[in-house]
Amino acid sequence: LLLRIGGRTILTDPVFSPRVGVGLLFATIGPRRHQQPALTIDELPPIDLILSSHAHFDHLDRPSLWRLARRFRDVPVIAAAGTADLFDDLGFGKLVELDWDDSTTAAGLKVSAVPVKHWGPRVFFDDWRGYNAYLLESTQGMGVGARILFGGDTAHTDAWKGIGPVDLLAVGISAYDPFIAAHASPEQAWKMAQMAEARHVLPIHHTTFKLSYEPMDEPLRRLLAAAGDQAHRVVARQVGDMWVDGLS
Repeated sequence: LLLRIGGRTILTDPVFSPRVGVGLLFATIGPRRHQQPALTIDELPPIDLILSSHAHFDHLDRPSLWRLARRFRDVPVIAAAGTADLFDDLGFGKLVELDWDDSTTAAGLKVSAVPVKHWGPRVFFDDWRGYNAYLLESTQGMGVGARILFGGDTAHTDAWKGIGPVDLLAVGISAYDPFIAAHASPEQAWKMAQMAEARHVLPIHHTTFKLSYEPMDEPLRRLLAAAGDQAHRVVARQVGDMWVDGLS
């Protein structure tokens, strides 16, 4: 996501590569991209902060991050606990690791690591790596008081109960068949949005990479059905969509 809050621009889990996975010489072994990014790295506006939720290849894409570091070397990166080694050689000037319930201030925003129900290893054996959602709170500018919850990856969890209200929740809605233990179904994602008292819901983690068995167009259809007469609260439904709340 490319987010704008409190006059600051944030890039979350940036993946611009045509394929994600294990790099072998000049090839990458893993899922291919089905939709192109809305912007290229060269087309991005100035970035104030990069968020990394966890180490999985479809969220932490080192080739993309290396290219971003060439343009935005001085931009701070906030990442999950135990993932700093994946950034050390990329060229970013400042990286802060956060564990659950930790918080820091960056680019005029308060950033808090929020629990999720997922898993962190990148190659199965590195099970010390963390995995986060992030609550962004604007502390300056015209957006003072604005709150965005970037959900990263999560199965259904009660951890977001009481965190709200939030102006926007970005929540994953796919890769639940058969991985329901690690990724919420669309119906569960909608329930978590109600727990977080989200005014608006931005569905993520769908239609870009084929990661599971459900049809790629199914998650969004099911989310809108679950939302029913509140479906107008579901915003930026497709890659390239832009939504403005008025609080940014």
